[in-house]
Amino acid sequence: QVQLVESGGGLVQAGGSLRLSCAASGRTFSSYAMGWFREAPGKEREFVGAAVTWSGGNADVVDSVKGRFTISSDNAKNTVYLQMNSLKPEDTAVYYCAAAYGSRWRTNRYEYPYWGQGTQVTVSS
Repeated sequence: QVQLVESGGGLVQAGGSLRLSCAASGRTFSSYAMGWFREAPGKEREFVGAAVTWSGGNADVVDSVKGRFTISSDNAKNTVYLQMNSLKPEDTAVYYCAAAYGSRWRTNRYEYPYWGQGTQVTVSS
Protein backbone atom coordinates (compact mmCIF):
# COMPACT_ATOMS: atom_id res chain seq x y z
CA GLN A 1 0.00 0.00 0.00
CA VAL A 2 1.25 3.46 -0.89
CA GLN A 3 0.76 6.35 1.50
CA LEU A 4 1.35 9.97 0.56
CA VAL A 5 1.31 12.81 3.07
CA GLU A 6 1.47 16.45 1.99
CA SER A 7 2.57 19.30 4.18
CA GLY A 8 3.76 22.86 3.89
CA GLY A 9 0.61 24.68 2.97
CA GLY A 10 -0.53 27.87 4.64
CA LEU A 11 -1.47 31.49 4.25
CA VAL A 12 0.92 33.74 2.38
CA GLN A 13 0.76 37.17 0.83
CA ALA A 14 0.91 37.63 -2.91
CA GLY A 15 4.49 37.50 -4.08
CA GLY A 16 5.48 35.14 -1.28
CA SER A 17 6.74 31.57 -1.41
CA LEU A 18 5.83 28.18 -0.02
CA ARG A 19 7.37 24.76 -0.36
CA LEU A 20 5.01 21.83 -0.33
CA SER A 21 6.30 18.40 0.63
CA CYS A 22 4.92 15.01 -0.32
CA ALA A 23 6.31 12.22 1.83
CA ALA A 24 5.81 8.70 0.55
CA SER A 25 5.85 5.41 2.39
CA GLY A 26 4.87 1.82 1.85
CA ARG A 27 6.91 1.05 -1.24
CA THR A 28 10.19 1.74 -2.92
CA PHE A 29 9.37 4.50 -5.33
CA SER A 30 12.08 4.19 -7.90
CA SER A 31 9.55 2.96 -10.47
CA TYR A 32 6.84 5.47 -9.65
CA ALA A 33 5.95 8.72 -11.33
CA MET A 34 4.42 11.52 -9.35
CA GLY A 35 2.18 14.46 -10.01
CA TRP A 36 0.95 17.63 -8.35
CA PHE A 37 -2.63 18.81 -8.71
CA ARG A 38 -4.71 21.58 -7.20
CA GLU A 39 -8.37 22.16 -6.63
CA ALA A 40 -9.78 25.61 -6.09
CA PRO A 41 -13.28 26.17 -4.65
CA GLY A 42 -15.93 25.46 -7.26
CA LYS A 43 -13.40 24.28 -9.83
CA GLU A 44 -12.20 20.97 -11.15
CA ARG A 45 -9.00 19.46 -9.85
CA GLU A 46 -6.33 20.56 -12.28
CA PHE A 47 -2.90 19.31 -13.18
CA VAL A 48 0.01 21.48 -12.00
CA GLY A 49 3.08 19.43 -12.82
CA ALA A 50 4.67 16.03 -12.79
CA ALA A 51 7.90 14.10 -12.75
CA VAL A 52 8.41 10.97 -14.77
CA THR A 53 10.35 9.39 -11.93
CA TRP A 54 10.04 9.73 -8.20
CA SER A 55 13.56 11.09 -8.17
CA GLY A 56 12.27 14.14 -9.98
CA GLY A 57 13.49 13.18 -13.40
CA ASN A 58 11.99 14.98 -16.37
CA ALA A 59 9.88 17.18 -14.16
CA ASP A 60 7.77 19.90 -15.71
CA VAL A 61 4.90 22.18 -14.77
CA VAL A 62 2.06 23.76 -16.68
CA ASP A 63 2.52 27.08 -18.43
CA SER A 64 0.44 29.01 -15.91
CA VAL A 65 3.00 28.33 -13.18
CA LYS A 66 6.14 27.91 -15.23
CA GLY A 67 8.94 30.12 -14.00
CA ARG A 68 7.32 30.24 -10.55
CA PHE A 69 6.85 26.58 -9.52
CA THR A 70 9.44 23.81 -9.63
CA ILE A 71 9.44 20.14 -8.68
CA SER A 72 12.34 18.50 -6.88
CA SER A 73 12.95 15.51 -4.66
CA ASP A 74 15.00 14.08 -1.83
CA ASN A 75 15.36 10.38 -2.52
CA ALA A 76 16.83 9.65 0.89
CA LYS A 77 13.62 10.92 2.46
CA ASN A 78 11.24 9.55 -0.19
CA THR A 79 9.92 13.07 -0.44
CA VAL A 80 8.99 15.20 -3.41
CA TYR A 81 8.66 18.96 -3.24
CA LEU A 82 6.71 21.64 -5.04
CA GLN A 83 8.49 24.95 -4.63
CA MET A 84 6.11 27.82 -5.27
CA ASN A 85 7.46 31.33 -5.69
CA SER A 86 5.83 34.62 -6.67
CA LEU A 87 2.50 33.30 -5.53
CA LYS A 88 -0.69 34.89 -6.80
CA PRO A 89 -4.20 34.92 -5.35
CA GLU A 90 -5.30 32.65 -8.20
CA ASP A 91 -2.92 30.00 -6.88
CA THR A 92 -5.20 29.58 -3.87
CA ALA A 93 -6.34 25.95 -3.76
CA VAL A 94 -5.94 22.64 -2.03
CA TYR A 95 -2.82 21.04 -3.42
CA TYR A 96 -2.48 17.28 -3.82
CA CYS A 97 0.37 15.01 -4.71
CA ALA A 98 -0.28 11.74 -6.47
CA ALA A 99 1.72 8.68 -7.50
CA ALA A 100 1.42 6.03 -10.17
CA TYR A 101 3.48 2.99 -10.97
CA GLY A 102 5.55 3.25 -14.10
CA SER A 103 7.94 5.98 -15.15
CA ARG A 104 6.05 7.95 -17.73
CA TRP A 105 4.47 11.35 -18.08
CA ARG A 106 0.90 11.62 -16.86
CA THR A 107 -1.35 14.69 -16.71
CA ASN A 108 -4.71 13.03 -16.20
CA ARG A 109 -5.79 12.74 -12.59
CA TYR A 110 -7.46 9.41 -13.29
CA GLU A 111 -4.12 7.86 -14.16
CA TYR A 112 -2.93 8.30 -10.57
CA PRO A 113 -4.26 5.68 -8.15
CA TYR A 114 -2.50 7.01 -5.05
CA TRP A 115 -3.25 10.40 -3.51
CA GLY A 116 -2.33 12.39 -0.49
CA GLN A 117 -4.87 14.12 1.71
CA GLY A 118 -4.15 17.58 0.32
CA THR A 119 -2.78 20.74 1.87
CA GLN A 120 -4.44 24.17 1.73
CA VAL A 121 -2.60 27.06 0.12
CA THR A 122 -4.15 30.51 0.50
CA VAL A 123 -2.63 33.55 -1.16
CA SER A 124 -3.92 36.92 -0.02
CA SER A 125 -3.82 40.00 -2.22
